Amino acid sequence: MSNLGVWENAEPGVKRCILNANGGLMMMEVHFEQDAEGYQHSHVHEQMSYCLKGKIAFTIEGVETVISQGQTIYIPSGARHGVKALEPSALLDVFTPIREDLLKR
Repeated sequence: MSNLGVWENAEPGVKRCILNANGGLMMMEVHFEQDAEGYQHSHVHEQMSYCLKGKIAFTIEGVETVISQGQTIYIPSGARHGVKALEPSALLDVFTPIREDLLKR
């Protein structure tokens, strides 16, 4: 069973919705309340995140980069990363290959 198009809680103050998953790509929208965190983790998937609104601090392999509306960041396969919303924010995340671990929840 798939949760495509369904909003779900990810972490406290963080909700996500998988918008599409086809071929080798998956697109997901993620909303953050101010000060909400996406906990440190890693996965084999490559990821690009586009900031739809707000300001988010990404920590990738111990290096912090802040992006704001209209900016994009790349996360390589296997890189340990997490985020913190510096204000109410939203991201558009793209993964390759598809995150089957999220799709089948």
